[in-house]
Amino acid sequence: MIDDPIVNEIRQISRAYAEQFNFDLHAICEDLRRQERASNREFRTPSQANVDRTTTQTNHGKSAGI
Repeated sequence: MIDDPIVNEIRQISRAYAEQFNFDLHAICEDLRRQERASNREFRTPSQANVDRTTTQTNHGKSAGI
């Protein structure tokens, strides 16, 4: 496997961030939501139609059950 310094750096940063929350996914998500609110930027959740279309595209046109 190739040792990619960029991927290694991202993994190191991700791990350090997760360690701050004792790898508690709920706490990590809450912190991310807090950061979103503090940024005063507009965030949107994709519509279900967009989610369905993306799922279909990633399955190469196959339904999820096949």
